[in-house]
Amino acid sequence: MTDAFPGIDAFLLDLNGVFYVGNRLIDGAVDTIKTLKLREIPCRYITNTTTQSIDTFHQKLLNLGLPIEKKDIISAPYAAVLHLRQMDDPKCHLLLSDDAKREFSEFQQSDTEPDVIVIGDIGDRWDYNLMNDLFGMLVRGAELVALHKGRYCEGERGLQLDIGAFVTGLEYASGKTATVIGKPSASFFKLALSDLNRSPYNVALVGDDIYSDVGGAQKAGLMGVLVKTGKYRPELAQEAPVRPDRVLDSIADLANLL
Repeated sequence: MTDAFPGIDAFLLDLNGVFYVGNRLIDGAVDTIKTLKLREIPCRYITNTTTQSIDTFHQKLLNLGLPIEKKDIISAPYAAVLHLRQMDDPKCHLLLSDDAKREFSEFQQSDTEPDVIVIGDIGDRWDYNLMNDLFGMLVRGAELVALHKGRYCEGERGLQLDIGAFVTGLEYASGKTATVIGKPSASFFKLALSDLNRSPYNVALVGDDIYSDVGGAQKAGLMGVLVKTGKYRPELAQEAPVRPDRVLDSIADLANLL
């Protein structure tokens, strides 16, 4: 494509922290999407966001002014539904927002004896009693499915704990290993690559998370590109064992390089 991306002819693009933060667009976000469309470069927009259904999330992107088509979005909840469909009609306990639960309406639900516990972002609902209830379900045989295992996220107060801390605690206490659906799961990247109909060696991922985005992409064979926006912090990136293939100041630089 260009000297900056040798052999690359398609992109996986993280959304939150790359194209926007909260309700604020990052400079160059819209122009980059328009450039990708103008150049007819295949891409998918991937997200670990679990608080919204795909319809609500897509509407948010449109309200922000991002000209992204719903068919080009691959979310962790969507991938989780595909995973659960491969099981034998499981009863699920859903730790999700009410809106996100809409994606899982085809499955039976149980608040006491589920086959599977599905964990997404539930904000301040985490407490000791909830963790103890979940621990009891796991001990009695429930499996654990995490829509992602992020260490931290960018919020109104800056960096804050993400659900990975709670998932890891439940794994430690129960002795069970969670099935992680979203980034950095290899199966998530395989799903996106299949949708693009591309080999991993021809695809670059652009994201703001050194672990889930860049590290996960590289393990799956993709080029990992880090942007210095969103949850990026120079000291955390320097301490991480992951080394990005490229580092961009922002998503606007991608359009310039293309």
